[in-house]
Amino acid sequence: MPKKIPMRMCVGCREMFPKKQLLRVVRSPEGEVSLDPVGKKSGRGAYVCRQESCLMRAIKQRQLDRALETAIGSEVTEQLRQALSMLPKETASGQ
Repeated sequence: MPKKIPMRMCVGCREMFPKKQLLRVVRSPEGEVSLDPVGKKSGRGAYVCRQESCLMRAIKQRQLDRALETAIGSEVTEQLRQALSMLPKETASGQ
């Protein structure tokens, strides 16, 4: 029997993707918002595509605020954009 692939919805474009292809943004129990490249940090998480346009849409439409149940400031927005630009781009095969 094939292994089930966990699916998550991007808060920017609202499309479903395999969890491994998405980036997790997490609000820690202390209230700090950060990017979680490994997907193991504790706290409330939201998933976003690995495209800056999706991240910016999620922030602009306050989808990320709602998903994380906290207001995201401009300095956090800039940190997320920089962290996203540093990450390697996904390959077409999803590896």
